[in-house]
Amino acid sequence: MSALKDKLKADLAASMKARDEVRLRTVRMALAAIGVEEVAGKTARELSDDEIIKVLTKEAKKRREASEAFAGAGRAEQAQAELDEQAVLEEYLPAQLSDEELNRLVDEAIAESGASGPQAMGQVMKVVNPKVAGRAEGGRVAAAVRARLAG
Repeated sequence: MSALKDKLKADLAASMKARDEVRLRTVRMALAAIGVEEVAGKTARELSDDEIIKVLTKEAKKRREASEAFAGAGRAEQAQAELDEQAVLEEYLPAQLSDEELNRLVDEAIAESGASGPQAMGQVMKVVNPKVAGRAEGGRVAAAVRARLAG
């Protein structure tokens, strides 16, 4: 079993003992999402830590989007609950890149691919995405690449 999944299971038991409701429901949800991903496809398989990080990133994004939707509908209590869950999930994710670090990686990718102009965005994204891997959201990366190629 992966180290990250072991940590999630240990944290599940600890949150039960501590009666930490937010952490308990969030870790349960994360383990359920991992379980669904493990049995998706033709054969069941064990996820690697990188694959688990992708699942947790997707779940954190869902929480952020749900929070924005609740806040927009004037439901502050539900919006805060979603933000609380997102905060718990982010504890298991690698630290997000700062804007400076992201821009530096984008500049390196542009130099590496020899791209110029907005039509070369796909080339740059192919080079930069593996380097960013889970440390920055796709939309944020695309916006940085677009800005660098346009400017």
